[in-house]
Amino acid sequence: MDTTFPDLRSFGGADAFLQACKPRTVLDIFTNKWTGLVMGALLDGSRRFNELRRMLDGITQKMLSQTLRTLERDGLVTRTVYPTIPPRVDYELTDLGRSAIGVLQAIGVWAGEHADQVHAARQAYDERAKEPVRAV
Repeated sequence: MDTTFPDLRSFGGADAFLQACKPRTVLDIFTNKWTGLVMGALLDGSRRFNELRRMLDGITQKMLSQTLRTLERDGLVTRTVYPTIPPRVDYELTDLGRSAIGVLQAIGVWAGEHADQVHAARQAYDERAKEPVRAV
């Protein structure tokens, strides 16, 4: 079966295969391993930095800071600083961020439904990779 993708550029549309394509630059946000987890952690409302860090097993302080900064820059998360001592900083999803949650949840559901298959495929691949190469 021949699968061809129309060249949408001729119609003034996007071509996500091109590096400078605007939708591709937005898709890049969601390819970060921590983006979906951070956004999911903010689904129930605002959270403080250390609360997020405790929730997200394995994330470093640096990576959490970087991810939150990127999400804020992209308009998906707001950062509110309260003038208290010590300063209190809360992070919360914006309307734009909340609009992406359905997509992230769908990916999470798919991952949950297919995790066993993916892990079995990995294991089978790793076992095959241990075998000596045979001439065909």
